[in-house]
Amino acid sequence: MANKGPSYGMSREVQSKIEKKYDEELEERLVEWIVMQCGPDVGRPDRGRLGFQVWLKNGVILSKLVNSLYPDGSKPVKVPENPPSMVFKQMEQVAQFLKAAEDYGVTKTDMFQTVDLFEGKDMAAVQRTLMALGSLAVTKNDGHYRGDPNWFMKYVATGSLFLSLGPFVRWRWFGLVSHDKDKVQLSQEGHKKAQEHKREFTESQLQEGKHVIGLQMGSNRGASQAGMTGYGRPRQIIS
Repeated sequence: MANKGPSYGMSREVQSKIEKKYDEELEERLVEWIVMQCGPDVGRPDRGRLGFQVWLKNGVILSKLVNSLYPDGSKPVKVPENPPSMVFKQMEQVAQFLKAAEDYGVTKTDMFQTVDLFEGKDMAAVQRTLMALGSLAVTKNDGHYRGDPNWFMKYVATGSLFLSLGPFVRWRWFGLVSHDKDKVQLSQEGHKKAQEHKREFTESQLQEGKHVIGLQMGSNRGASQAGMTGYGRPRQIIS
């Protein structure tokens, strides 16, 4: 653990709420996937938030995880033969994972910060990033994902992590079917990354489009010169 003093007052209250978002059931799912994806050499953590943090803290396992999603010869993160022991080296390794995860397709809003993991400030955010990474790996379907795709396609969340994500993120990740305070039942559709949909237009269609007045510029519908006098003529006032 990094050297940091205990939290007091409001800080402690905020930290307590963050810690309650951590989902131990989701932790088990993520551990199974990481071991399947990276191989048994990565070992297994002690159960619980602290054990999960210590397991991932030096960034080596995370780096192996994201590397496993790429073909041989194009691994994005260099993994040291011996796990780094110096604090700045460990944080640098975690930062490399985050960069590689973002390049893979994980959005910035789904990314945890290095201190979230290294100091254990928000392990729920770490879970969120790993879920987004796994969901993307399933969606890409490029042969590099290992494990049961249903781990990321169907998940019944009973903890507060999932409920804290907000309805849009829940829908984007899992396809929300019903929302209950104590239990969330999810569809099997899983995370679907937006796919590119190109449209082809003919030259004549492109030319016609130049004459269309966009709604942002207003509309001339209903416009009429009825009742208007010609230019230069005085207005007739009848008393």
